[in-house]
Amino acid sequence: MSKLKELLIQKILVLDGAMGTMLQRYQFSEEDFQGERFKNWEIPVKGNNDLLSLTQPKAIAEVHQKYFEAGADIVETNTFSGTTIAMADYKMEHLVDELNYESARIAKEVAQKITLENTEKPRFVAGAMGPTNKTASISPDVNNPGFRAICFDELRMAYKQQALALLKGGVDILLVETVFDTLNAKAALFAIEEIKEEQQIDIPVMLSGTITDASGRTLSGQTAEAFLISVSHIPLLSVGFNCALGAKQLTPHLEVLANRTSAGVSAYPNAGLPNAFGEYDESPEEMASQIEEYLQKNLVNIIGGCCGTTPEHIKAIANVAGKYSPRKLEAPQLI
Repeated sequence: MSKLKELLIQKILVLDGAMGTMLQRYQFSEEDFQGERFKNWEIPVKGNNDLLSLTQPKAIAEVHQKYFEAGADIVETNTFSGTTIAMADYKMEHLVDELNYESARIAKEVAQKITLENTEKPRFVAGAMGPTNKTASISPDVNNPGFRAICFDELRMAYKQQALALLKGGVDILLVETVFDTLNAKAALFAIEEIKEEQQIDIPVMLSGTITDASGRTLSGQTAEAFLISVSHIPLLSVGFNCALGAKQLTPHLEVLANRTSAGVSAYPNAGLPNAFGEYDESPEEMASQIEEYLQKNLVNIIGGCCGTTPEHIKAIANVAGKYSPRKLEAPQLI
């Protein structure tokens, strides 16, 4: 924790880019996803990227290495859907401990190897904890607005299991990301605080929400300011936004956070907005140019990329970030 806080004051830290975008390049088949161990699984598993940490670990390690070589200080584990809640879609709830442990171990092994090559630039691993495919604040049934598919305690237990396995695998940070429902995030943060108290550890926690559209709100209806206020009781290494929007569209929401928190501010936007085919066209140079506005305005401490970003994007972003000083970690302005 102290090392990361020290680095946040010294420089803008660079986060990696999209794992999913990189894995698509491998064009893995159903058989590749299954591997030998899950051959003839009862339902299709293609698309379960977390499973590739068990069946295609070499590819996962290669992606981490490419991002580190591009200039990333922090890479995220391949565990975006690593909860019993999300894994239920593939009837693989029993694999959660192993999936998170192995994903963390692979990333940590690569981080240690790259750090040894240049000890003046330590590399870190963030345990990615995604939002799950169920929401505690919104009914999935438009005809029954009071219905909830999941409750806070179920989320807390699922996140706690994931966090414990990630920590056992060696992560340096826990990253609760792509938060579209702050109540889900609060369950994850509560679980992490429980672990910190039970194990007497002080693991750094990053939190990243997602603004879902031009309204400037999360899916559960919060503005950037409301989102920040909702989680301000938790000690965070950083708070920020990722996904859904491109760098240009994210700027005003980052300004809100930067002026309202004493924690670090993170941003890892998409490579622009998706085209008609759901693909991202923004080049590394275009994205880095837009992100430079964050740096000129002194808005961020941690910068990276989400959907559509590659090592080429991260390299361009790292080159720009190296020219600027990080945002100062000061007391927030009074509202």
